[in-house]
Amino acid sequence: MITVKHISKSFADVQILKDVSFVFETGKTNLIIGKSGSGKSVLTKCIVGLFEPDEGEIFYDERRLSDLKPKARKEIRKEIGMLFQASALFDSLTVEENVAFPLNMFTKMTKEEISDRVNFCLNRVNIINKNQLFPSELSGGMQKRVAIARAIAMQPKYLFCDEPNSGLDPVTAIVIDELIKEITDEYNMTTIVITHDMNSVLEIGENIMFIDSGENKWTGTKNEILDVKVKELHDFIYVSKFLQQMKRKR
Repeated sequence: MITVKHISKSFADVQILKDVSFVFETGKTNLIIGKSGSGKSVLTKCIVGLFEPDEGEIFYDERRLSDLKPKARKEIRKEIGMLFQASALFDSLTVEENVAFPLNMFTKMTKEEISDRVNFCLNRVNIINKNQLFPSELSGGMQKRVAIARAIAMQPKYLFCDEPNSGLDPVTAIVIDELIKEITDEYNMTTIVITHDMNSVLEIGENIMFIDSGENKWTGTKNEILDVKVKELHDFIYVSKFLQQMKRKR
């Protein structure tokens, strides 16, 4: 579980986050949604410790981030898996080397142990016999799955996914959504997904926060979101759905 309490953040004279509170629950897909510039990325960077909030507190389970010294923060980062918007695989490394990267960096596992773990993670995301290929030789969907394999290689307690369906066709996007949900359930992780994709919201949105102009304007589930009366969220939902429909027609 990750808890944020009354987080505020400004840059120069511009306030980006305003008194944001939310509980990201363990074993659930927790979604942060909102239009571009609403503060989603800044909040995420505060949560992972890249930015220091001006006010408020962040807890990883019972550990308050602001109380931790650099060594303890480094230990928390080892418990975090990251799935980036553009997959962020290393072009010069093979599939196997990409997934092994955090294991080589942060563990003292033997080569055999790393190889076993890499193969386990690749099998889990249904990437078979692709170990020696380079990212450029894979489709966009396969690159995302390799990135997920890398994100879970360290058996993280917390998984952050930044626009995981960006650039994917609708069918592949559903596959990635289902995989994220399956892995969250299987490993009982605290998964945080930043997304604009209303299909993802309606498929895997178990615990949702809508941010608008730096404020938490609504929280709820996928079963509640279509009946919401908050104007800003209503507009966001239907503009997002309209844009997705337009993309499908192209």
